[in-house]
Amino acid sequence: MVTDLQLIEEHAETIEDVMLYIREHIHEPLNREVLAQVAGFSVPHFHRVFTAQVGESAVGYVRRLRLERAGRKLRMGAVDITEVARAAGYESHAAFSKAFKQQYGLSPSEFRQLGCSKATQLLTKGSGK
Repeated sequence: MVTDLQLIEEHAETIEDVMLYIREHIHEPLNREVLAQVAGFSVPHFHRVFTAQVGESAVGYVRRLRLERAGRKLRMGAVDITEVARAAGYESHAAFSKAFKQQYGLSPSEFRQLGCSKATQLLTKGSGK
């Protein structure tokens, strides 16, 4: 018989595997169905377990990682915001700008004007680190 502690440990290992998968496939389409399949869980069970383990939904986690990656590109001098938006999985500059501003409190253009140190602080703060 599996104890609650064993189940929690197994779920933690599974979610770590999913998080690694996400980081390795961040440039690919990642939805709850794909991630639940990676975990070997049903979609509702995956959502419950991921959220309990990580503190945010899988979709929110993927969005945050993509926005952090976009922020690093902007910090490093990426010129074309639309290109950065598409690389982050957004169809339009407007949708990306809205999500970016919700995450960091600045538009991508405003963020790009920050110094490297201030931009890094904002990216680190936004990641919950």
